[in-house]
Amino acid sequence: MFRQRTIQNIVRTTGVGLHSGLRVELVLRPAAPDTGIVFHRVDLPEVVDLPAQAHMVHDTRLASVLQQGNVRVSTVEHLMSALAGLGIDNIHIDLTAEEVPIMDGSAGTFVYLLRSAGLVEQSAPKRFLKILKPVEVREGEGPKAKWARLEPYDGYALNFSIDFRHPAIDSTASFAEIDFARHSYVREVARARTFGFVNEVEALRSMGLARGGSLDNAIVMDEYRVLNADGLRYEDEFVKHKILDAIGDLYLIGHPLVARYVASKSGHGLNNQLARAVLARQDAWELVSYTSDENVPVTFQRDWKFA
Repeated sequence: MFRQRTIQNIVRTTGVGLHSGLRVELVLRPAAPDTGIVFHRVDLPEVVDLPAQAHMVHDTRLASVLQQGNVRVSTVEHLMSALAGLGIDNIHIDLTAEEVPIMDGSAGTFVYLLRSAGLVEQSAPKRFLKILKPVEVREGEGPKAKWARLEPYDGYALNFSIDFRHPAIDSTASFAEIDFARHSYVREVARARTFGFVNEVEALRSMGLARGGSLDNAIVMDEYRVLNADGLRYEDEFVKHKILDAIGDLYLIGHPLVARYVASKSGHGLNNQLARAVLARQDAWELVSYTSDENVPVTFQRDWKFA
């Protein structure tokens, strides 16, 4: 039987928020079966709990932001991606500020922290959300159209295409497909960093965004080239980071997916629309657990192959 997972020990780290620029302490704690992923704002007079669920997302400007009343937890997608990538179902996440620390701009540091804490199986069966019918969301028409779709697939795969019309990005791959029956999340996705443009920094900061951004936690470009001295980690790092984000955004559905995700020029907003559209279409999916190895998709056999 495929079982739910949590972490074995408490781990903690500190960092800064990409958009807020504020210092924040992050503490990851084990959680009981069927708890799910829950963020806790522990810096407030009374602790506020924010479950990691698609309907809790209230802002998608350059990040996925959970909100409960006036309380927010921002930039959850990289940590959510790492949790999905390691197959973790249940965890408590304590924060001393509004934003999850950006670390190096990828999910790599979170993968390291979670593995350091140790992963343990729990008594309850893991429940997958299996897509039965295609569900698609779309914005715009013609060449400018942006869209994202989840469709039936015996495993988990993501197919993404980008079009930024920037020399540094256009010189790399504009398309990537990751199928976790063949590819490793840790080796081939987790280290892809977020990216931004120097000429947008002033405007973003006037909107309260990108105040903590630097060459240490993002790929930064001027009008022509990448400014980071060490260059790119992957030849297709830009499109792979969009896949990393999508994995995190879609994990807000609340279960690992048995599906194929296909998208063109999608972002946090469309990904959240897709997650909500799927949950609203109860005829398009079912929850499944695997009690026999014979029925398990190759993606998930023997061990969680994302790791």
